[in-house]
Amino acid sequence: MTVQSLTRQPLDEPILTMEEREAINHGRWFSSLSPSLRHDILRCAFVKRYQDGDLIAARGDPPTVWSAVAKGAVRVSSTSITGKQITLTYVEPGVWFGDVAMFDGDARTHDAYAHGATTLLCVARSDFRKILDQHVELYEALLRLHARRIRTLFGLVEDLNTLPLRARLAKQLLHLCRSYGVPCLSNGNEIRIGLQLAQEELAQLLGASRQRVNQELKAMERDGAIRIEPGGLVVRDRAQLMRIVESEP
Repeated sequence: MTVQSLTRQPLDEPILTMEEREAINHGRWFSSLSPSLRHDILRCAFVKRYQDGDLIAARGDPPTVWSAVAKGAVRVSSTSITGKQITLTYVEPGVWFGDVAMFDGDARTHDAYAHGATTLLCVARSDFRKILDQHVELYEALLRLHARRIRTLFGLVEDLNTLPLRARLAKQLLHLCRSYGVPCLSNGNEIRIGLQLAQEELAQLLGASRQRVNQELKAMERDGAIRIEPGGLVVRDRAQLMRIVESEP
C-alpha cells in the first residue's frame, strides 16, 4: 500500500550517492522489510550531511526525526558529572535509530555527533506516524529491532562482568572489522578498520582506561593479530582475535 499523504521532498534536496543507497538498502533490518514499506519510507525521507564533529542532536532536544546512517558514523555520548564526554556507542551505516523517541515523544537522552563525514537519511516524525498508520508491518519490524537491541545490551553487560579486557577488545575489533573493514590493497587477508578511533574513544567503549587498552593493543601487535598505524588499526589475523575471544570462560 502506498502512503498518499506523505511529505514529498523538493527536487533540489541532496540525494544519496550509490554507495550510501547501498548501505541503506543492504542494512540487516531495512532489507527485511516488504518492498512497499521500504518504498514508502524512502519516498518521504530526506538527506542530511554533517562534517566531522558536528552536533546532530543534543540531550534534551525534542524528537523530530527517525534516522538511518548512510555514511560515516554517529557517536552517541553522555557527559559525566565532571563535564567529561563519555562515548557510549557508534551507530554504523545501515542502522536506524531514534525510533523509541518517535513513540514516547520524550526528549533525547544523549548527545549525538557526526564521526567523520556523515550522511543521514531522515524521516520526519509526522511522516513516521503516517507510515505506521498505513503499514502494520512496521510495528512488528520495530519490535524485532528493539528485541535485538535488548539482546545486544544484555550481551554487553555480560561481557563487561565476565570477560577480561583482552577478550572484550578482541570482540570489539572483530565488530569494527565487520562494520568498517576495508581489505588492504597490499594484502587482501589484512583488514583496515575504516572508522578512525582514538585509543581514548576505544577505551570508553570498553569501560577501561586508555593505558590498559594501549597495553593490550601492543600485546596483540606483538602477537601478529593487528598492526597499529598512525591512521588507525589493521587487523592482520581475524582468526587469532576469535581465538582470544573463545579461549576465555
